[in-house]
Amino acid sequence: MKQSRWMSLVEAVTNVLVGYGVAVATQWVVFPLFGLHATLQENLVIGLIFTAVSLVRSYLLRRAFEGLRGVG
Repeated sequence: MKQSRWMSLVEAVTNVLVGYGVAVATQWVVFPLFGLHATLQENLVIGLIFTAVSLVRSYLLRRAFEGLRGVG
């Protein structure tokens, strides 16, 4: 069964939102290990930037693979 573009977006957004929470928590723990000290607000903004990039990446990859499925 072929996944619609809308469901591809819903899946990507869900995946990225979960990833956002994991990323912010990871940054909070890992940054100090490298001498980086960011406030919670800075960590949230950094996480949002990476989340936006991840959302676009996930959606485009999903659509590319969906297109390849139709080729073979």
